[in-house]
Amino acid sequence: MAEEEYWFCLKHHTVEERDGCKAADRLGPYATRDEAAAALDKVQQRNEAWDNDPDWNDDAPREG
Repeated sequence: MAEEEYWFCLKHHTVEERDGCKAADRLGPYATRDEAAAALDKVQQRNEAWDNDPDWNDDAPREG
């Protein structure tokens, strides 16, 4: 039996299984329902990290 996978639907803001909305409207797959439910939090954390990463932020002063 295949392992379960879950996606977070950006259109409906719900966790879905394989037979959900189209891929363009989803984030995932995630291994657990809880991970999928926290997808937007994870996106926000990553965006903040990237916004503050001097290697990827053209507005931040660079050393050297």
